[in-house]
Amino acid sequence: MTEEERNTLRGVIAARISQLEQESAAAENLAEDITLDQQSVGRLSRMDAIQRRAMADATAQRRQAELQRLRKTLLDIDDEDFGYCTDCGEPIAMARLKINPTLTRCAECTRGA
Repeated sequence: MTEEERNTLRGVIAARISQLEQESAAAENLAEDITLDQQSVGRLSRMDAIQRRAMADATAQRRQAELQRLRKTLLDIDDEDFGYCTDCGEPIAMARLKINPTLTRCAECTRGA
């Protein structure tokens, strides 16, 4: 992988990290709006609020996991093995890495071919 390709991927990663951090900040503001006032709403409204909160928490966990993978990828991007499939050793297509720079397997190995 060339240095230009690595720099391209760094830009992709930085943009995705920025997007995820903005989503996290926006989600924190929305989470504050979900209240469970037992006196002011009915049972179904409370259940709906609980469900929305659970979905928001699950989304936040997935977002944090992706942020961790992206930050790890930034640390690993200068390794000589970066961009090569961990199963077969073949290069992972650059187009594939641009979509998801955290991938460690080529399309063939991912499909199980």
